[in-house]
Amino acid sequence: MIKNVHGSTVDYLGEAIVSGHYPVGGNLPAEPILCEELGVSRTVVRESVKSLVAKGLIVTGPKVGTRVLPEDHWNWFDPDVITWQAKKGLPTEFLRDLQDLRRVVEPAAVKLAASRATEQDILEIEAAFAGMKRAVEHGGDYITYDLRFHQGLLRASRNRMLVQMSKVLNALLRTSFEISTSKKDGPAQSLSMHRAVLDAVIERAPERAEKAIVKLIDSAYLDIEQVLSTRRRLPQLGRPAPQLPVH
Repeated sequence: MIKNVHGSTVDYLGEAIVSGHYPVGGNLPAEPILCEELGVSRTVVRESVKSLVAKGLIVTGPKVGTRVLPEDHWNWFDPDVITWQAKKGLPTEFLRDLQDLRRVVEPAAVKLAASRATEQDILEIEAAFAGMKRAVEHGGDYITYDLRFHQGLLRASRNRMLVQMSKVLNALLRTSFEISTSKKDGPAQSLSMHRAVLDAVIERAPERAEKAIVKLIDSAYLDIEQVLSTRRRLPQLGRPAPQLPVH
């Protein structure tokens, strides 16, 4: 999706802050300088600064200027903040925090989905699973369909708060899926676990759905821990999803 000038400016400044280009405790350049550097109007800069204040990245005031705040002030439930951090790279502690969040949120959401999913919800999740299966059997984009599968489950919970969580978890899910996809036969091995989750939701079996998703999450957790223990570089998310090879 192409962002407008305001959205692009927020992205540029947000990424610059998260990457450390503008260090914590330091000030952003003055408004006229930003206008000149970015080629945008004062209105765009001012609105972008307001957006970054709302996300907890900066504070403004007559005596402090526009100062970058420490990470513990940042809104980690804001999808933009997560995306900027993911582009920089996900630190080990941050990745484990997200994995813990997934372990708490997703089983509860799937349990609700098994009780509340509409026919349309199930059709969308089945379509995502079909895309995953097709990629395993014939090659292609597995990760995009895997993301749709899990996002579909969260939507099927019919809980607005849990649906919002999908935006926060997206970076973790993408990282996790790239790791499992890079393993020999990783996608093929996880396919049956995904099918077990989907079948339990279709059959309106909440307890079985919860157990099935926990098994899937724990498998992903082991994959991530294995990568962390080998100190291999984690996937960078600012690029297209890798494709499975054609068999």
